Amino acid sequence: MRSVRHGVIARSVTRLARDLTGRSAEELVELLRTQLDCALGGARLVESLAAGEVSTAQARETMRRLEHDGDDARAELVAELGRVLATPVDAEDLFRLSRSIDDVLDNLRDFVREVDLYQPEQLGSALPLTHAIVAGLESLRPALAELTGPRDAARHATLSTKKAAGQTRRLYQQQLAELFSAPFDGETLKQRELLRRLDVVALRLSEAADALADGALKRSR
Repeated sequence: MRSVRHGVIARSVTRLARDLTGRSAEELVELLRTQLDCALGGARLVESLAAGEVSTAQARETMRRLEHDGDDARAELVAELGRVLATPVDAEDLFRLSRSIDDVLDNLRDFVREVDLYQPEQLGSALPLTHAIVAGLESLRPALAELTGPRDAARHATLSTKKAAGQTRRLYQQQLAELFSAPFDGETLKQRELLRRLDVVALRLSEAADALADGALKRSR
């Protein structure tokens, strides 16, 4: 019993040392970065699919691997949040950020699935939206790096992500207007649903930026 107690104490001391030296915070940020990289990989994949550079079958297989890796990183992050004594920003905001990034990847996955199911004639109308989504996710990466940096830096760094998410939503509205100006048929419905899926990605991306900014704001007080 005494050896077990000593083992628990030793682990607690090790955990405290990691928290005090900032290593725990760095590990949490690294897990978020891994999760974000999976989402960014998914966005670039959707961009390639919309451009006709990869087949639907290839996209589904690659997306399956990205989703698996993203889920693993999120699971490890959630487990780590339950163990650490100190986090770079509020733990609840880190959880929200992780969940929103996961939602981004899930909706990108759904886009690929729906393309496979609907078999649209073309995806040209979706391409401008995919460019904006990729830009938004790319701009979120340096914002993550600022989580352990100077106060307010992470909050300001999210502005580019919010701008990209807003641009995606405006492109969605523009593309819908063009779509509805043409004769209405089954292809119109397919295109509308696929555009709507990318609009949802933009909403989740905006929520990720908000979670990061909220956490940074609390930290700066």
